[in-house]
Amino acid sequence: MTKPTHEQVLAVCDRFAFGGAVTDLKVCGNGHINSTYIVTSESGKRYVLQILNTAIFKDPVGVMNNIVAVTDHIRKGLAETGEDTERGTMKVILTKEGANGYTDDEGRFWRAYDFVEGTVCRLTVDSPETFARVGEAFGDFQRRLSDFDASKLIESIPNFHNTKKRYADFLAAVERNAAGRVDSVREEIHFITDRADKCALIVDALACGDLPLRVTHNDTKLSNILLDEVTEEAVCIIDLDTVMPGSALYDFGDSIRTGAASAAEDEPDLDKVHFLPEMFKAYARGFIKGTGGALTETELQMLPDGGYVITLEQAIRFLADYLDGDTYYHTDYPDHNLVRARTQLKLVAETEACMEELREFVKGLA
Repeated sequence: MTKPTHEQVLAVCDRFAFGGAVTDLKVCGNGHINSTYIVTSESGKRYVLQILNTAIFKDPVGVMNNIVAVTDHIRKGLAETGEDTERGTMKVILTKEGANGYTDDEGRFWRAYDFVEGTVCRLTVDSPETFARVGEAFGDFQRRLSDFDASKLIESIPNFHNTKKRYADFLAAVERNAAGRVDSVREEIHFITDRADKCALIVDALACGDLPLRVTHNDTKLSNILLDEVTEEAVCIIDLDTVMPGSALYDFGDSIRTGAASAAEDEPDLDKVHFLPEMFKAYARGFIKGTGGALTETELQMLPDGGYVITLEQAIRFLADYLDGDTYYHTDYPDHNLVRARTQLKLVAETEACMEELREFVKGLA
């Protein structure tokens, strides 16, 4: 799909209820998936205008329905407690016809939000204290949605954290051996197959009701938290495209996988790759505080399993893609996916080694 011209973007702006003519339009270059613009109206008010990537999100209307339902629920809670409803959550701007998005003549799906003024984004976690604040923000997100019926949401990416299915897909990739690479990674394959039962931990606990179905964000990184530009306190959670039904352990584990690692996920030198218990503990402290008692006893007990399973899941996905010839993830060199898989497997092994320590720590917090 071609990139829209400036004139085409302005024409799309006219479809949304921006409350006045557009006086300024700027490209915002931070997004990796969606094309983003900052729109200023004649009133001086700013908005975020985006093209949603429908190659990834096949049901854009469903994605937007999820976002509207979740943000409306959070906003209602903010109003009831006298908190800031303008900055405390994202606000979807409807089209002039009252829809939550617009499809142009070339099939691009557009959506718009209020720009949250007085906030900044940070990209890197520089200390356990910062990571604890990230945990508290995403814990608070869970708390605010703890009374929301997650079954009302669609799966914006079906089976996104269905680790049981990811494992089955991995076995199929081993069987196909499409790129002829199986013999070179027998050790990694055996590491994963030896832990087949771990892949079912969260999925089965959800299925039998041991874990409650909750609203999950599924991309719990620092850059998806808007911070007050003066106080650096968390203001609101953004990037809600992957909001869907799941387990709170998914969100906890997603943060741990990257934030409690000593190196990037594609670090080729495994001697530099380590699981950092102190970062796990910092995040757990913040997350549990943020949830404010909303988690069940089983969820608390299984928080270490969240980090473990999501890291194992990502190793499975990287190695499966390597075996298939690198058809899903972008790679910069032939063994890029293998390097990624090996870092995750190293983290899995080191997490296993201190699992009892992690459980005791979480038990003490709970």
